[in-house]
Amino acid sequence: MRYRLLAALFAGCLAATAQTLSVNQLISFIKSSIELKQSDKEVAGFLSKVKLSDRLDDRTIEELQGLGIGPRTLHALDDLRDESKALSAARITPEKKVVPIPPPSSEEQAAIIDEVREYALNYSRNLPDFICTQVTRRYAAAEPGTKYGGSAGSDPYWQLQDTLTIRLSYFQQKEDYKLVLVNNRVTNQEYQALGGAVSSGEFGSMLRDIFERKTQAHFEWDHWGTLRGRRVLAFAYRVAKQNSDWRIDYEHRLDLVPGYSGLVEVDKETHKVMRVTLKADDIPAAFPIREAETVLDYDFQEISGNKFLLPLKAETRMKADGVLTRNDEEFRLYRKFSTESQIQFDNTPPPLPDSQTKEQPAQPQPSQPQPPQPQK
Repeated sequence: MRYRLLAALFAGCLAATAQTLSVNQLISFIKSSIELKQSDKEVAGFLSKVKLSDRLDDRTIEELQGLGIGPRTLHALDDLRDESKALSAARITPEKKVVPIPPPSSEEQAAIIDEVREYALNYSRNLPDFICTQVTRRYAAAEPGTKYGGSAGSDPYWQLQDTLTIRLSYFQQKEDYKLVLVNNRVTNQEYQALGGAVSSGEFGSMLRDIFERKTQAHFEWDHWGTLRGRRVLAFAYRVAKQNSDWRIDYEHRLDLVPGYSGLVEVDKETHKVMRVTLKADDIPAAFPIREAETVLDYDFQEISGNKFLLPLKAETRMKADGVLTRNDEEFRLYRKFSTESQIQFDNTPPPLPDSQTKEQPAQPQPSQPQPPQPQK
């Protein structure tokens, strides 16, 4: 009874507001009347009072008949078809089909990889001497699925352990880390002597290790993407264990050199690296660290009036003994290096917004709509 009442109300509204329908409106009405289980007599009665604004053809009637309309409705549609013969055919706008952006040809990919390799191997040599502020926020969480980690498959509950503020200087292609603040308090601790997870080498060694010829990294096309508003080409790569120089240290007691894989994301216009990721592969079961991965984002920074592509943020994650750790390292306040260079360390800057490092999918190109074909 409820469906019949809704259908009657729907038909009544159409009758009250418009006696002239387009073919598209007619189709919508027929489909709705079927869904609402309106009787064949009611639908046909409404159609007998309708005028069409464009021509109804046999093919459309056949499609509607396939939906299960009754004989009276079919007869009313045949009358509408005959009455609308003198009208113009309905102008149906074809849907725009989304066409995926094709990848570069294999020849273009090889040329891009060669160009990126040359850039990566010379990256450190082309950097100016500078200093900057590195802010490292170190988090920990119980592994989901363990006693304190919540249900398996859930997101980790990250808890901030400490915040490190570091004066990082780059002079004559060498990095120097001086720990200045721990949780906004002045400290004399040595950076490399800190407990917990620390990292270094973001200014070139990660890129160089991937692209050196001896590494024999295998590259293949992965996808198009968008980083910080720039179109990027993403290449997957893999480095075998026997060619790896990536060292993972566990509490200064054990270390491991694993094979690794990841993505190199390259700016479409400049062919400079905007992001690189590394993930350790095939870690031996006896090693305490079960997972290790790093994501490093680069962005253009200004030093003495010139722009250079420099680290923006690095995120390193590891899993050991049922505990997850995450280091978020941000690089701020780049300045030209000199013996008088000073950076104020009064307050730790707030974290970068996620929009600065979140990759967006590349928008496919819509195909050009084809003009409607004349009906025979």
